Amino acid sequence: MTEEVTMIGEEAYRAAKELLDIARLEEGQILVAGCSTSEVGGVTIGTFSSPELAEAVFGGLYQATQEAGVYLAAQCCEHLNRALILEKEAAHRYGYEVVNVVPQPKAGGSFATAAYNAFDCPVAVEHIKAHAGIDIGDTLIGMHLRDVAVPVRIRVSEIGDAHVVCARTRPKYIGGERAQYDNSVK
Repeated sequence: MTEEVTMIGEEAYRAAKELLDIARLEEGQILVAGCSTSEVGGVTIGTFSSPELAEAVFGGLYQATQEAGVYLAAQCCEHLNRALILEKEAAHRYGYEVVNVVPQPKAGGSFATAAYNAFDCPVAVEHIKAHAGIDIGDTLIGMHLRDVAVPVRIRVSEIGDAHVVCARTRPKYIGGERAQYDNSVK
């Protein structure tokens, strides 16, 4: 692994670690991640699928989520309708319907392929409601977050050459102007 690829993995780890700390995810919750290895490599999304970069980014994110006891869900590219790869245990825990597809670098993306190859028991699902998310390279993960997403600013603004955007979620506030809220509810 080249020094640059190693650095990219470390950037991914630091980004995920900071997001997890700020978002205060609880054990067993889900962090969704989307990653364009093309953007990480400095080219236009969808034009340079790189298994090596995917493994580095995935490795950094996965290490951080494992340390936190959080599930990682890897978003596929649009060729698989942005399906997600996650551990079977997480799909069952949250009642997500499993679908049958195996991502490949050009159909699902290198990042989702890296996740599929690394997870103990990977499955694909079409929809989730994650508790937080990290978008590496403008891959549009918002559809996989719970209804109220809150932007999270972290110090790592790029991984490789890819723009990084993060979010956490919170429960909806309901009840109008007379309602009181408990900000400790996650």
